[in-house]
Amino acid sequence: MASTVGASAAFTIVPRHVIGGTGFIAPSDKLTLAYIGCGTQGMREMAQLITNPKVQIVAVCDPNKLSEDYIDWSANGIRDGIRKTLGDATWGEHFKGIPGGRDIGQEFVEKYYSKSDKKYKGCTSYEDFRELLEKEKDVDGWKVMTPDHLHATISIAAMKKGKHVVIHKPIANRMRESKLVIDKARSTGVSTHLLAWSTRPGNDLVRKWIAEGAIGNLKEIHNWSYRPVWPQWTTIPKDTPPVPKDFNWDLWLGPVPERPYHPNYTHCVFRGWYDFGGGSIADMGHYSLWPMFMTLGINTPPNSAEAYATTTRTVESHVSKNVINDVAFPYSCIIRFKFPKQESLPAFDLFWYDGGMKPHTPEEMEVDVKDLPSEGMLFVGDKGKILGGFRNEKPVLLPESKMKAYMEGKSPSEDEPNRGDDVWIDAFKEKKQSPGSFLLASTISETINLGAIALRAKKKVIYDSAKMEITNIPEANKYLTREYRKGWELEGV
Repeated sequence: MASTVGASAAFTIVPRHVIGGTGFIAPSDKLTLAYIGCGTQGMREMAQLITNPKVQIVAVCDPNKLSEDYIDWSANGIRDGIRKTLGDATWGEHFKGIPGGRDIGQEFVEKYYSKSDKKYKGCTSYEDFRELLEKEKDVDGWKVMTPDHLHATISIAAMKKGKHVVIHKPIANRMRESKLVIDKARSTGVSTHLLAWSTRPGNDLVRKWIAEGAIGNLKEIHNWSYRPVWPQWTTIPKDTPPVPKDFNWDLWLGPVPERPYHPNYTHCVFRGWYDFGGGSIADMGHYSLWPMFMTLGINTPPNSAEAYATTTRTVESHVSKNVINDVAFPYSCIIRFKFPKQESLPAFDLFWYDGGMKPHTPEEMEVDVKDLPSEGMLFVGDKGKILGGFRNEKPVLLPESKMKAYMEGKSPSEDEPNRGDDVWIDAFKEKKQSPGSFLLASTISETINLGAIALRAKKKVIYDSAKMEITNIPEANKYLTREYRKGWELEGV
């Protein structure tokens, strides 16, 4: 009888995915995630990530509790994204401005999960990421959506505790900090992912055309963006407004030396300051340059950078004076990087433009009565040019008549770019490196941070990557790191 009962019971066991329905993932199989940073971009991406059944957000963290003074690209974009995810057309109707902060993150997470799980126990909320790290010991990974100046500090702390880390670009806004992050990822063996990663089929075509000699030998790459999309200041604010209620200015400041609070620093405008951000090149250059670097096999950093920046003036006592800007990125700039020979490419120059600057329209486009787009990439060889897609546009050989002749009888690529969250989620769950691993981001991190150094040095800088040193202007080496506030120092800088 016992064996009969056992056999009968065996036939009643039903797999968990059948009990939960199609696509069901048991709670024990989900990637548990701490979400660090609940500002506009943090909430925008949370609205997409939270719907992924492979992930469970278990904790949120932000030094700001709640405020309605955030800045975004539309008045209701964040609100409407949360409404759509929650299926609640009334969410946030009492807010007069754009909301953000850890209370918003916690409320969003709890409302979403409790809709489908009556036993849901809630999401914890923290002001200080260090407290979260000590108390939430079982969390698998951290998603870091803070301002740039905190990326290295938070990522290194998490990796030291064995946490997988996915981070918004850049890895760090200082050269030496980016090296420390990459080294820590390598030594700990945790899985990592830099969110600027993507696969772009257009880059495969560019690589193919260059390899086939369609433009001869590559000489120059031009990349431009209309950014910045934030107010860009050039001097430190002189007024000292009070710190907003429930906003921990000390935690937001982190490793940066003490200074009075000012709203010109916080929320989405931080990117414009050397102390807090990485400028337009860190904001958008990662998206265009990093995938291109990986596809074309650009693995050796530039050996020099030279920058040209907007100048501004002010009037004091009826006298027009030059504004000496050594605190913030300029309104617009052009940066020329000189790259040495790569494994599959000759030595070439890379030009970055922002703030409305871009190359002159190529003669080959003038023939077709066309102008360069507001953002894009141009590959210049000694026998031709390729206009590359900045986002998802397909690249074209110039002029278009050459493109038509070259592609005759050939099938165009129809592949779609891949930037989905599943890429890093699956890697974290399997404890593997993602295709956007920190370990692959050394060259792009050095390039972008070298651009900032050239802007600050106001001279051409010669760079030795092996030593991580500016060799021609010794005083410029101070820009590879930062002055650290006591208690926020990082080992090895």
